[in-house]
This record gives sequence, structure tokens and C-alpha cells, in this order.
Amino acid sequence: MSTEPEATENAGPGTPDVGAEGGMPGTGSAEADTAPEGDAPALQEGTGSTGGDSRAAAGEDDGTPGGGRTTAAGDEDAEGAGELSEAQAELAAQRVERDRIERRKAERQGPVESGANLSGTAADLLAAVRAVESGQKPAETVFREPPAPRRPAPEPTHRPRPQQPASTATPAAPSDGSVASAREVLTAGGAPEGLAGQVATTLGDGAAEELRADPWQLLRVTGVRPEHADSFARALLGPTCAPDDERRGRAVTVWLLEQAALAGHTALELPALTAALAQRGIPEAEDAVRSAIAEGDALVFQDTLEEPAGRVTAPGPEAEGTEGTEGTEGTGKEDTDQEEGEDAERPVRVLVGLERYALAEESLADALARVVNSVAKEETAADWASAAASAPGSAAELIRAVAGHGLVLHTGGEASRADPAALLAAARTLGLRAVGACHTPDGSRRLAGLLAAAGARPSPGDDTAGTPGAEAVATVAGLLSGSEGPGRDAEGALALDLLVVLDAPQLDVESAAALAEALPDGARLVLSGDPAVLWSAGPGRVFADLLAARVCPRIASRTPDPGPLGELVSGVGIGELNQVEAPGRELVIVPVRDAGEAVHRTVQLVADSVPRALGIPAEQTVVITPGHGGTAGTRALNAALKERLNPGPGRFGGFDPGDRIAYSPAPGRTLTGQVVKADADGLHLSCAGAPVVVPRERVEQSVRHGWALTAHQAVGDRWPAAVVVLPGDAAQALSRPWVYTAFGRADRHLSVVHGVEQTLPRAVREVGVKPRTTRLPFLLRAQVPVPA
Repeated sequence: MSTEPEATENAGPGTPDVGAEGGMPGTGSAEADTAPEGDAPALQEGTGSTGGDSRAAAGEDDGTPGGGRTTAAGDEDAEGAGELSEAQAELAAQRVERDRIERRKAERQGPVESGANLSGTAADLLAAVRAVESGQKPAETVFREPPAPRRPAPEPTHRPRPQQPASTATPAAPSDGSVASAREVLTAGGAPEGLAGQVATTLGDGAAEELRADPWQLLRVTGVRPEHADSFARALLGPTCAPDDERRGRAVTVWLLEQAALAGHTALELPALTAALAQRGIPEAEDAVRSAIAEGDALVFQDTLEEPAGRVTAPGPEAEGTEGTEGTEGTGKEDTDQEEGEDAERPVRVLVGLERYALAEESLADALARVVNSVAKEETAADWASAAASAPGSAAELIRAVAGHGLVLHTGGEASRADPAALLAAARTLGLRAVGACHTPDGSRRLAGLLAAAGARPSPGDDTAGTPGAEAVATVAGLLSGSEGPGRDAEGALALDLLVVLDAPQLDVESAAALAEALPDGARLVLSGDPAVLWSAGPGRVFADLLAARVCPRIASRTPDPGPLGELVSGVGIGELNQVEAPGRELVIVPVRDAGEAVHRTVQLVADSVPRALGIPAEQTVVITPGHGGTAGTRALNAALKERLNPGPGRFGGFDPGDRIAYSPAPGRTLTGQVVKADADGLHLSCAGAPVVVPRERVEQSVRHGWALTAHQAVGDRWPAAVVVLPGDAAQALSRPWVYTAFGRADRHLSVVHGVEQTLPRAVREVGVKPRTTRLPFLLRAQVPVPA
């Protein structure tokens, strides 16, 4: 198993040596002496700095990132949806989504405007698109030369969406007969019989027949790799199995696109995809891509890379619906021909992606364009100025921006959360239905505290006036499922006037699309977050794409994070690993020689040193390490911490009452909590004060011990103390975003178990965010004018 590589280095040259008696210095170098193994390191005053940035891959935290998001969709009336059972609501949503996909496919069957005037590359692309839509294979030239860009999409219209069920329905268990049939085929192909349940769940009741017809469909099962599927196919097909089998090329193409989604990409550029196929032993990579497109397993896109000189980035409001008005005379066929000629000359990139993420990204762009172009309610517009006048600094800028725009972006660190809290308080004072949504329950709790301090008033219809701020906050998952927040109106839209989403970098394309599409016409949307943290576990980089697209106001908070830890983290964010004064022992470095010593020192810190010196109990300290595997990964650290803090036999799947856990209700989401008990119903947990029961069959795949977490699991939460473990074997995985995220989880104290020598400052200085391929900026610029 791969690990989340993360390591930390000391501040670099000039760092003082470790203090006497093996104590933990405020700063220290990897070459300094360490405390004797038998003694717990003592916390000493001093200066310290640490760093390291390795953005964990999307699959490093829970093993299944990229999934678990519920996308609201549909054109049907949502009236009465709340009365449906959970399963019925899920089936209804699936039917609506299928109808929507069919409508999209039907729309593509219409004629392409101005197609008769195209020539060269543009004509080749048009022919290829028509061939794909008719079920034929596109011409080879399409993949040898870049196609012409598509026309801007028409202005989107808001469609009501059905209310989502209170919780995501789990897939129906496969029948015993389908599992038995799948087991028989797997045995014949030499595959593990234990995969039968997964195969039957993934492929359905006809799994056995489907595998016999196309053995490479085994790649659709999580954890199966191409070499496994090849071996299975050879056993089933015998001498007829060949490397150039069209079924193999098509299945590996889809598998590569799914792996790309786990790494955060919503699509892959065609050259990258064909190169990956060639590395996987596909003889005719372009033929494999064409086959996948023709079968509907993948979609092909083309995006303009740059605009020709003299052309605006996107049409202004007057560019649409102005036919026959003053200033439009003379814009006839000559202009159309000129535009088509310019289109043919524009450099473009060809991308291939899965329909699931393509639809989500297009839906997100449509919904955001609607938010930007819609007219907000005006009944309280005159009062925004007075609200801004009473707000401090960047909070006033944010309030003024929201008063005049439907979509606003806000950036800043932990201290800057006071700005959106001030905005929410001001909006609720004006009588607006305003709600703040965070990535985790802990984030919602912190926001509720800020709102209570700001004296937020209940919005109309709230019946929780006794808990100021509590009624105005929710988690993103809870808001989408309907278990938290204001609920939905008769049209299926969220019953609110202003939605402020904190931790916005954690939004993937599917959850962002669900949120944006659920907004009613005239509602305002504010996305707030720290652009320096790790991106979402799921595909996309929504917040970063919106910042780059420049289609709406962007307000940068000027509120710095306080204290030595704020100074350290702020420096890491700009690529500098600074020495900071830590008179209150806010920062301590513990050099280690190897992974075994790193685990030993970590247990000492959590169980002894930090509680004794700072009064922070072990249950309020989190351990963060780069990955799950390895000699100092979460598994090894959690085993050592459990033995010291809550020893027990692990009667229920390795867990005992009192164990700290990390529960993943859906891929990419992590809730921290504690084991309460176990019985026939499953494992009973307490997560953020709420009871959770995990069925027996889901415990192994969704619950881990939680004393030690990865950075992706910890993002969105904060603890009084954090111990960041950087073993030597994690050096290659370090990056600036990872170090920034890990160090930023500490509120009062940060200890760094340091075993990566000079890799840490180099990673902070040189290793930035890992690029992701997305289409959102191109889709937005086609619909939203870019302000001058």
C-alpha cells in the first residue's frame, strides 16, 4: 500500500541545537543529539520552524476518494419528496438523472449551426462529433490534429431539483444467486473468490454473463489492476486473448480515466491518455480511445487555449438577444464566416473524460453562470451600506461585494473566518435567510461560536433563537442531504437567500455542482477558504479554478493568524520556512533517526510530554502523518497509541469502547469520534456528539483508528495540539500544501517529529501544488463576461 509521504525538516541553517537532557528544542537540526530512548522528551522554550509540502494523492486518506458526493439533479417537481422513503427518494433521483442524460444526448442529435461553412480541422472535428453521436467511430485524423473549439453554451436556465434523501442510500445487496454465479466465473479465471460480492454489486445480477462476454469488465471493481484483469482474461479466453483486443483497450481506457479522477482530474488531455495506454501495453492507443468514445464509455471535448488578439474573452450581456437593435446592423454572414475562420485558427486542447464528471463540471458552470447573472433581491439592498460601515476591515469589503454581486470569493487563513461570520450576522440582521456551510462538524462548531460572538439574530422562521448562531450553520454534506440547514422549498431549491461556504477548497466538482444547482434564483453565493491548503479529495479544483477564471469579485482577508504558529504557517504558505520565537513552547522539534524512533517519540509526546508540560490531554491531541502504510504511517502509529492509551483485545473488528476512530461515511469524507459499544447492529460511534451506527459489513472498509490521521483526513478540523510525524521514507511526498495543511491543524501547540533532514525546507520552497486537469475555467468564460 502506498503511503501519504510527508516529512518535515528543521528551519535550515542557523537553527540552534537541541536543548540539554534530550529535551525537545524550540528548533533543532536533524544532526543534533536526541534524547535517550527511554526518556520522554521534555518540552523546552525556544524558537522553531518546520515545513514540508506533499499534497496527498486523492486516494491516500480513505482509500476511495473521489466518491461519496450526492449530486442533486432533475427537472421534476420535488413536491412531496419529503414523504418518500430513503430508498424511494434515491430511485427517484436516479430516474431524474437518467432522464437528464437522455435529454442531453437527444440535444446532441440536432444539426450543428454553420457546419456547411467549416473546412480543414474544424470540418474533421464536426464529422467526428456527428460520427460519435450516430454510434460510429470517428476518423483517425481527429486524434492527430487538434479540433476547433465549440461555440459558447447558451445562457443556462434554473431547473427545480428534487429534494435529496436525508442520507445516501447504500447499494442494494446482491442476490445469493448472482454472487454464486460470479464466484464460479472468478474461480474459472483464477481470480480470488472473495471478489464475488464486489463483482455482483458492481456489475449487477448479470455479472457472470458480463464477465464471460468481456473479462476486462473486472477492472470496474475497486482494487483490480490491468495486469489482474489480463490474467483473468487469459484464463477465460485462452488462445483468443490478445493484447490488441478491442475490449481490453476500451476497459483500460476507462480504468485510466477513473484513476485520473482519483488523482483529482476531471478529464485527461488526449496525448497524456494515449501515452498512458501505450505504457499499459495497448498496441493502438488511439483506436482504444475511439472505441471507448464510440461505445459511450468516455466523452471527448475541445477547449480553446487562448483568445486571438482583439477578441473579448466572453460575450457581454449585450451580446445576446440584441438582434435587430441599434449597433447590430451589418453583422451578417460576413461576420459569421470571419468568426469561423478565427475559430479554426485558435489553438485548442483535446480532452477525454468520463461522463459523470463531465456532466458535473458542465452543470456547475451552468449553475454558477446563473448565480452570477441573476438579479438578487432588492428589498434590503439599501441597508447593506450601513451593515458594511459597522464591520471591520476586510469584513466590510466582503459585505459590500456581496451587496452588489451574486457570486463572491473570499480568501484567508483561520483568523479570516471572522469575515464570513460578520457577513452572516449582517445578512441575518437584515432579515435574509443566511446559512454558512463548512466541510466538517468541527468547522461548523467554530463558525457557530463566531456567529454567537457577533450576536447573530435568528432568520425569519428560525425557532432556535436560544442558541445564537447554531441555526445558521451546517456541514456541506448535511445541507445537501437535508439533515441540516433550512431544507428545501416547493421547487426543490434550498430555502435561503445567502449561502456562505467555508473550506471551499474542499469542494469537488460534484458537491459544488449540487450546491450551486440547489440555490434558488436571486440567491447569493460566497465561497470562502484558504487557497494554500490541500485540494479536495474528489476530482476538480473548483475554488482554484474560480480564482483563476476572474469572473467575480475576490476579497482577500488582511487578518493574519496570530501567535508563533500563525507566523510559521503563514511563512510556509508563501514558500518560506522561517524561524519563529516560541516563548510559550508553542512549537517544538524532535529530531529522530528512523521510523521506529519516530513512533516511540510520538507516543511519548501524546501520552506524557504534552499533557505534563502544557496541560493538553491526549484526547485533544492529533497525530498527522503522510500515509496509512509504512513503518510510521497511521496504522503503525495507531497501533502503538492504542496499546498505550486504550489497550484492549479489539473484540469487534479490532475496536474496543473508548477507541478514537476516523469514520468515512462516504469516500473523501472523514468524521472523527469515539467507539461507544458494539452489538448485533454494528459498531456504535459518537461523532461530533451525534450517535452513529456502522453495520458489521461496513466496519472494515469505513472505520479506522483515529489517534493518527493523514492530512487529508484532518483538513477542516483543528485541535489544541498536533504532532506532525515526518519519517525519512516520506521525504519524496512532501509538498508545500501538505506541510501547510498539517501544521495548520494545531491551535495552541505543534510538535514536529523530524526525520527528513533538509527535505523539509526544500519541499516548502520548491514543491508546489500538483496540477489537475479541469475544464471549469473554459466553461465559465464561455458564459460569464470577464470584468475589465
